[in-house]
Amino acid sequence: MTAPITQDLLTIPRKLPETGLRNIVGLTRDELRDALIEAGTPEKQAKMRVGQIWQWVYHWGVRDFALMTNLAKDYRAQLAQHFEIALPEIVTRQVSADGTRKYLLKIAGGHEVETVYIPEETRGTLCISSQVGCTLTCSFCHTGTQKLVRNLTAGEIVGQVMVARDDLGEWPQPGAPKDETRLVSNVVLMGMGEPLYNFDNVRNAMKVVMDGEGISLSRRRITLSTSGIVPEIAKTAEEIGCLLAVSFHATTDETRDKLVPVNKKWNIETLLGALREYPRLSNSERITFEYVMLDGVNDSDADARRLVKLIQGIPAKINLIPFNEWPGAPYKRSSWERIESFADIVHKAGYASPIRTPRGEDIMAACGQLKSATERGRKSKAEIAAETGA
Repeated sequence: MTAPITQDLLTIPRKLPETGLRNIVGLTRDELRDALIEAGTPEKQAKMRVGQIWQWVYHWGVRDFALMTNLAKDYRAQLAQHFEIALPEIVTRQVSADGTRKYLLKIAGGHEVETVYIPEETRGTLCISSQVGCTLTCSFCHTGTQKLVRNLTAGEIVGQVMVARDDLGEWPQPGAPKDETRLVSNVVLMGMGEPLYNFDNVRNAMKVVMDGEGISLSRRRITLSTSGIVPEIAKTAEEIGCLLAVSFHATTDETRDKLVPVNKKWNIETLLGALREYPRLSNSERITFEYVMLDGVNDSDADARRLVKLIQGIPAKINLIPFNEWPGAPYKRSSWERIESFADIVHKAGYASPIRTPRGEDIMAACGQLKSATERGRKSKAEIAAETGA
């Protein structure tokens, strides 16, 4: 298995050469305070200034310092000389027949990531990315066929949430009646990349998203999905405290080694040992086990019985995910009858076993289908054919 490259090598500096200005988006409160003092804000005023700027950027969605009317005009000009409020750029925006929206976003260096918004009757879930590409090479995942380019900065992670709120028109309007309806009510770190291989930036970004004076999403509205990076699981509980989902997908090491190669480093027994501690550490209610249903690979009744035996004693629910096919995929989706039989065994063992309805398949926005469009487009036809076996 390819070892993770260190974060310092993968993540670009916060101060970008394009403008020479430091981007405020993604800075924690402490980082913003230090940056303001460095730019000339008196230390005694810094905490107050952080609170004021924070509300403008993350509660009201303001991008122009000149509009921050509770700051003195000369101070606004001073801020504009040192800082910017910059978000990823929307390259394409696709809307599925079921209302799902997929954004292809350009970030610093010309790289691209995908973000998906899934509207539902009672909530709206935003699936965000943490890396450009992925290092894990899970064999059923389209994203895993794109090599890892780099980690996203905290600002690029928070920026995805802000871009979606822009597109949905969700920022509150000054003077308008207070509206508690949230279009982006849930965030899931289930897009491109392995969040726990970019831990510091993911943690800092979620601190911004959870802050009560800004975007203000509860930690119970945020779910981090990992393939099982065991050393970071306890840290996630202690330093983020969000809900946890695990890309499990198999009930034997032999099968999981093929589907989720990181299992060769931290096998099922080791992973489950770490997960048994997670609910206690974070006070979370349940671990979500994600289980993609692959025809003839991991979908037998015997697999279902092994699964409930393995997770015994862990507060959990099992999300059964019909495989979302992509060009050249080496697997097929389990039949509906097989999925229902599997779900029935899990349910009778006392675990919730919802079958996830595929969303956004017509725009390649479903789970496991995300991949930067240009990464594919830059390849020759021969390379694409070789990849897909065409």
